[in-house]
Amino acid sequence: MRLSTQRFEDLVEAALAQIPDELWACVDNLVVTVEEESEDSPDLLGLYYGIPLTERDNYSGMILPDRIYIYRKPICELSDYESEVIEQIRITVLHEVAHHFGISDERLEELGYD
Repeated sequence: MRLSTQRFEDLVEAALAQIPDELWACVDNLVVTVEEESEDSPDLLGLYYGIPLTERDNYSGMILPDRIYIYRKPICELSDYESEVIEQIRITVLHEVAHHFGISDERLEELGYD
C-alpha cells in the first residue's frame, strides 16, 4: 500500500486521538514521531524508547522525553488497503503507548494485543 508521509502522519494522529483523555492525562514526557523505517530492524512497526512510568523515580523535568517511533514503510508493506494501514497503526500505537505505561510484551500478548 502506498501512502504519502503526510497521510500516514494524519492517520497516526487519528489513532492517538482515539486514546481516552483519562489515559492521556497520565502520559508524562512522551513524544510520538513517524519515521520511514528502523535502521536496525527494517521490519519493526513501532518502538518505545524510554523509561516506563512504572520504573521512574522522582525526577526533574529536565530529562529528554520518552519516544514512540511509528514506522511508515513496514506498516504500509503489510497492508493492501488503507483500512488495513489504519488498523495496523491503531494496534501499533496502542502497543507502544502501553509500553510507556510499563505493560510488557508478554502481558500485551495475554490481553490479545500482540
